[in-house]
Amino acid sequence: MDQRTAQRQPAPRLRTNLDTDFLKLIAILSMLLDHIGAVFFPEHPAFRWVGRLAFPIFCYCMTVGLLYTRDIKRYLGRLGLFALISQPCYILATHPWDWQTEWMNWNIFFTLFLSLLAMWGFQTRRWWLFAAAFLCVSLFNFDYSGNGILLMLIFFLCRERPGLGAGLYILFWLPALWSGSPEDPRALLAAGHAVDWTAFALLAAPFIFLPARTGIRVPKWFFYAFYPAHLLTIGVIRLAAGI
Repeated sequence: MDQRTAQRQPAPRLRTNLDTDFLKLIAILSMLLDHIGAVFFPEHPAFRWVGRLAFPIFCYCMTVGLLYTRDIKRYLGRLGLFALISQPCYILATHPWDWQTEWMNWNIFFTLFLSLLAMWGFQTRRWWLFAAAFLCVSLFNFDYSGNGILLMLIFFLCRERPGLGAGLYILFWLPALWSGSPEDPRALLAAGHAVDWTAFALLAAPFIFLPARTGIRVPKWFFYAFYPAHLLTIGVIRLAAGI
């Protein structure tokens, strides 16, 4: 390729890790350990620490999807559909004994759906859509509140500057290093200091910002189906065990 041809080539929209199937496998394994720990081993916070990798990796993979998908509306439709399918499974796994009062604790697919919707509004300059989705996810009972949108903004705006993106990502989670509570069983206690459990999301940074080429390929429907399937399994075991 000569210099003139190279100059005509479009710049990559992302210079971070495009090995998203590999990333999603890490995220769902992290999520699985998180949920197993939350339900069956709450006295062992290490499960929850590992689980902090899942959400930022999912947000990053959605940013990749936003930039490269052929049909954003179908992408949103899949997320919305599996959010609805997953809701009874989520309640079964997390609140099986008081589902009547907890059914409006929305599962993470709803958060991801609204985060992607907001970012689509941002990308297309539909500011009203961005504002509406951000307010909805922030004001109502969604996991991670507006943090998904803020993370996706970092990934999107720094898509060609991974060093800056990594720096902003670290700054985003940095306050968790000194904001932990000693009374929180999920916190890491070190020399009398409590590190908030969300600080372990920092460990996702190398996976997101360092390119990888594993060659792993997984059918996309596997990642969608895994979420309600693992929640349903946990919920059934929980009911059977009377936990």
